[in-house]
Amino acid sequence: MKFTLPAFIACLLMVFALPAHAELRVDVTRGVSEPVPTAIPDFHVGPGGDAQLATLIPSIIRNDLEISGLFRLLPQNAYIQDPASLQTGPRFAEWRAINAQVLVSGQIVNNGGGQRVEYRLYDVFSQQQLNGMAYNVTPDNIRRIAHIIADDIYERLTGEKGYFDSRIVYISESGEGRARTKRLAIMDQDGANHKYLTDGRDLVLTPRFSPNEQMITYLSYKDNKPRVYVYDLNTGQQRIIGDFQGMTFAPRFSPNGDSIIMSLARSGNTDIYEMNLRSGQQRQLTNNGAIDTAPSYSPDGNQIVFESDRGGTQQLYVMSRSGGEARRITFGQGRYANPVWSPRGDLIAFTRMQSGKFYIGVIRPDGSGERLITSAYHVEGPTWSPNGRYLAYFKETPSRTGRSSRLYSIDLTGNNERALATPAYGSDPAWSPLHEN
Repeated sequence: MKFTLPAFIACLLMVFALPAHAELRVDVTRGVSEPVPTAIPDFHVGPGGDAQLATLIPSIIRNDLEISGLFRLLPQNAYIQDPASLQTGPRFAEWRAINAQVLVSGQIVNNGGGQRVEYRLYDVFSQQQLNGMAYNVTPDNIRRIAHIIADDIYERLTGEKGYFDSRIVYISESGEGRARTKRLAIMDQDGANHKYLTDGRDLVLTPRFSPNEQMITYLSYKDNKPRVYVYDLNTGQQRIIGDFQGMTFAPRFSPNGDSIIMSLARSGNTDIYEMNLRSGQQRQLTNNGAIDTAPSYSPDGNQIVFESDRGGTQQLYVMSRSGGEARRITFGQGRYANPVWSPRGDLIAFTRMQSGKFYIGVIRPDGSGERLITSAYHVEGPTWSPNGRYLAYFKETPSRTGRSSRLYSIDLTGNNERALATPAYGSDPAWSPLHEN
């Protein structure tokens, strides 16, 4: 399944006239105790428009904005103005009467060869139009277009890139005990378009996206031998990345996609290695008697963070990608693991284990500002949303038949923790990058 839009599909047809100044701005720098009241009526069915799209597209937009935790969707039965009359302009007094601060209107029309969705974003209090765009819609891109519109709205109101037009790859788990089956699975960030990528015959772990979103690297125990694989989402083909003399773990792509970094165990010692995907050349980055593993690149590709027990306990270290001395950045009680650099470069997320409890936290690359965001009996595997505002992870809870593992997301303030819908248990999530088109 290709996850890019051809130019003629993603074509921006028009940008409606915008005011010179807008007053409404959603603050995402601190916890939002009261999400912004938002009204999104079903869209108007214009000439030749598809009535199903007029209901489906705004419902997807509503869900996207609501799961961000920044917007509170007002019930449609409270709306006074109907979608048809909205096309000539909002009656702002009627929207203020139900305390709406954000209003989104739209319509579906026939564009001569298919369908077109048009939408407008309004600040109700200032009575200003903030944004307005139109997109061609095909049967294959309906949900993507809705996510793109939600991203438009999110970015216009927060000043940050959205993250709704993205996907999550993870390990789907079923069965109990030793009979547990683990399959590579992928879905949209809202749980739609779920698909299994592997059949479960081989154990798979730690999937990670490439920067272009069309490749996934992961660890597979095929024939009981751990090897790093790459899965091509366009073709469905899988291939082994090298045949290393030793056991390989925790692979990740470099920011430009030309290399993979991983840990490699040889002769009882585990170090960090990098492999160029074009030449196949390997390069050892760490070399000591400790266990160095779980590496992650900085967004510019110049540094890596990894976990190591070289100081006597499991801690996080940062070093130059070119090699040299590693600098320890964690000094709190307990053990630290699973570091992953934010796509914005400002923070590193991690798992912390202390006094029989697990935490997900963040820390600056210089080791300052450590902050714990959530905790549980067992919580692990943080991954960043492509805009660096949210984290996804898996949480394991004990049960009568063993343990159950589910995926969750939370914002950086520690608010808005939500379970992600999956058909079965899930672990090891990885969020895709932002789209460039």
